[in-house]
Amino acid sequence: MHIVHVHVQVKPEFIEAFKTASLENARNSVLEAGVARFDVLQQRDDPTRFILVEVYRTADDPARHKETAHYARWRDAVAEMMAEPRRGVWYDNLFPPDEGW
Repeated sequence: MHIVHVHVQVKPEFIEAFKTASLENARNSVLEAGVARFDVLQQRDDPTRFILVEVYRTADDPARHKETAHYARWRDAVAEMMAEPRRGVWYDNLFPPDEGW
C-alpha cells in the first residue's frame, strides 16, 4: 500500500465549497482500480483544516490518479481556496499486513 495524508488549510469563506469539491473528487477516486481508500477528514476544533487520506495499491497509482479528469477538476476548483499550499506526507503501512485489498 502507498499511503499519503494531504494536509490542507482553506480560507474560512471557502469551507463549504472545498467540502463539496473534495467529496465529489473522493466519490470518483474510490472508483479508480488503483485506489483502495480515499477519506476526507475535517478537523473538529479548526474546521478550516482538512486531511485527505489516500491509499493506493501500487506505486504507479498516485500518478494515474493525477491524470484523471475528476482530479484536474478538483485541483483547479480548490486552488484559490487554499490558505496555504497543501502538503502531502507519505506513509508505509505496517499493520494490518497488506492482504491484497
